[in-house]
Amino acid sequence: MHAEARHGVGGMTLIEVLVALAIVAITLAAGLKASGALAGNAQRLADITAAQWCADNQLTALKLAKQFPGTGDSDFTCDALGIRYSGRLVVRPTPNPNFRRVDAQIFGNEGQPMLTISTVLPRY
Repeated sequence: MHAEARHGVGGMTLIEVLVALAIVAITLAAGLKASGALAGNAQRLADITAAQWCADNQLTALKLAKQFPGTGDSDFTCDALGIRYSGRLVVRPTPNPNFRRVDAQIFGNEGQPMLTISTVLPRY
């Protein structure tokens, strides 16, 4: 009778160990994917912030020039955080002839648009 009592007591079976390992592997893979996404998002945030500085600098330079901008497009480059950004200033008329709409567009390495900042400049 003593032998029968010991037969039911034991450790984990091989199947139970494999299931536990599969659960741990899935959890670790999900954690690695999430941390990779966070790192990518942090880099994207830094790129967008630097691009926004470039666009803001171009618009501020126009405001400080105190000259009524002519309509048309002009290209510019800007260095921020060690990265060179290309951009375009797009100046368009508004219904009121004393104002101009100015869009500062920043493009990424492959020419894809990263962001656009708009403002309205008055006649000085």
